[in-house]
Amino acid sequence: MSTLRHPVGPQPPQVYWRRRLVVGLGLLAVIVIIILIVVRPGTGDPATDPGAGADPEVSETDEAETDPDAEGTGGGPAPCTPDQVVVTPVTDSNSYGPEQQPMLSLTLLNTGAAPCTMEAGSDVQEYVIVSGPDRIWASTDCQDPGVAAPTVLEPGEEKSTTPFSWSRTRSSPGDCDADREQVTAGGATYRLSVSVGEFASEGDVPFLLN
Repeated sequence: MSTLRHPVGPQPPQVYWRRRLVVGLGLLAVIVIIILIVVRPGTGDPATDPGAGADPEVSETDEAETDPDAEGTGGGPAPCTPDQVVVTPVTDSNSYGPEQQPMLSLTLLNTGAAPCTMEAGSDVQEYVIVSGPDRIWASTDCQDPGVAAPTVLEPGEEKSTTPFSWSRTRSSPGDCDADREQVTAGGATYRLSVSVGEFASEGDVPFLLN
């Protein structure tokens, strides 16, 4: 009699049949797993690397980090430095008649390669006139508090202030009397220098009062 159909052993036949059933189910599960790996249900193509040959998606954060036009740290131009800004005193003429009042102003020029920002308002501007070693007049002696004006200077850009007249009188700190002493004319030479905060003109501009 076949031992396959009629198990022989000390245990009851039902025990051997259960053991055969468990082994058979295990073999069947292994076969099914192998078939699933080979066939891959739901796709007709072999598995591929999802990143191979594909352009990665760029997030908004990535675009901001790689965009050369995006604002950097600080959100604007760096502060100007004295070595990149040229401050120049300006008069509207180099010679004035007896009844003419000199018009004074200044220019700012960014000689650097990048934009920069500086305070350039009337609150930090100073105009000084001398004749020889004699300090004749300064705009800060009797100046109102003035107005602040943060300014951005582009590379190679020159900005000018609004000209104002000098009354051809002397001044001193605290002496703001309307009847201040008139300066000497008749061909006398005067020199104007300017500064804007820490930025000062390297030289001055001469002019004559007749």
